[in-house]
Amino acid sequence: MQAELFILRLSRNSGVLGLAGMAFTSQMFSKSTHLYREGSKNKGILIVRPLLHFSKEVLYKICQESGQDWVEDPTNQNTVYARNRIRMSLGSLSSYTFQSELQGVISACRRTRAYVDQICNNLINQAVTIVDHGYAIVDLEILNPSKVTDICLSKFVALILQYVSQRNRPIRGSTSKLLLHYIRTVPCKTSFTAAGCYLCPAPRSRGTKILVCCSVDCPLNSKMELIYPFLNGEQKQYIPNELEQIIADGKSYSNHFVPDASDVHFLDASESVISEAKTLNIISESTYRDILLLKRDEIKHFKLKAEDKVDYKSKNKVESIIASPSELLQPGKACYFMNRFWITWKLSNHVSVGEGTENCVADLGGANQECHSCSCGIGHDKVAEVRCMSESDWLYLAKLSKCSSLDNLLSSTVEQISEKRSLHLENLELSAQKALEVLKSIPVAARRSLPVLVNHQGLLLSIPSIGFKHCPCLTVSCEFKPIVPLGGGHSSFM
Repeated sequence: MQAELFILRLSRNSGVLGLAGMAFTSQMFSKSTHLYREGSKNKGILIVRPLLHFSKEVLYKICQESGQDWVEDPTNQNTVYARNRIRMSLGSLSSYTFQSELQGVISACRRTRAYVDQICNNLINQAVTIVDHGYAIVDLEILNPSKVTDICLSKFVALILQYVSQRNRPIRGSTSKLLLHYIRTVPCKTSFTAAGCYLCPAPRSRGTKILVCCSVDCPLNSKMELIYPFLNGEQKQYIPNELEQIIADGKSYSNHFVPDASDVHFLDASESVISEAKTLNIISESTYRDILLLKRDEIKHFKLKAEDKVDYKSKNKVESIIASPSELLQPGKACYFMNRFWITWKLSNHVSVGEGTENCVADLGGANQECHSCSCGIGHDKVAEVRCMSESDWLYLAKLSKCSSLDNLLSSTVEQISEKRSLHLENLELSAQKALEVLKSIPVAARRSLPVLVNHQGLLLSIPSIGFKHCPCLTVSCEFKPIVPLGGGHSSFM
């Protein structure tokens, strides 16, 4: 399986990290494995591949000797699939020398991958700070990018960008080269947009730190997905606590086998891994030629397959994917916003004393709550829309924080003002003032990816990340809880 994947990825121009093949163990994450409650961590699931290094022949003999039937998928003989073509081609090159040398190259790639992963984890722990508002700060003085090899620095930057944007697409080609140049330019003086992220000098750092935040200009970033909890009576599938210990033990075990830099090949193999392998005498000339032939054959099949699919392209215009600017969220429901923020909100029947002013105490139930929700801007439909924060939102907060402008500001947006109008305005002013103080500590670029709740008319109801809410009866929770953790989770190639 690893040999097939090696040839397949080689034909697709994968680098040494991709040529390392599948990991023995890897952690995977999805919203379906998330615990649907606040404060929980997404531990994901741990995939273990104990039979990865066993060949088909060995597995067949094991089944035969243990009296188990061998079951073969009939589609394994279909040459339409790339893996099947490569598997059949490898079968015709079944000499011991070829097989052992090919496995030697794959093992060298896996050692390189394990080394690079460890270096990146160390750099992340030392030079990266994650802020709960959804952005990262990279300390260039600690990172010292000029001393980090290209392959390690590229992987390091990719891990940070994939975490902030929560996009799993690799960063390749010219974008990767431009990112390397950007990171290595110290002090940092310019901005850069890549892979759904916006990079710029961190405020007050004099270019010694880089701010990495989500770019709201990327249309796929601003999506919202409703989370549907388990139905009544349905058992919740909690991930056992032992998983964290298993992963910790696995990391400790695999770390013992990570080689030193002197024992790692291909760190500087910018062009061809197999050419470097031949130079290092990992493979012979004959094995080198056979691998090149397999690669060329698969490239030829790949190009022919691509040409078959381009006929319809001229007939149909390519439409860009545009995410909805906002989504509806009902009270008591939860949603994932941008795959990063867990958001819930509701209308409270009781407003506590601590919400705003000391006289703000009310029991809101039944019809009273209906009336109160209207006066607070919620509206009769009792739904909120979630979108990214914009410049107009913090300008609106600035106006709310000034008592003299509140009367004119609210008269055009709120149809009914309750008899406790002055108290409501005091709460609104105080909430805006406190929110502005928190907002000052958040860089402008990072503010634009903060979630805000508005009503169907666009009236700002809450900015939960900074504590603003239009009325004390609103209870809004916003937790920065990315689906995939920084570093992409545990994986082991050793």
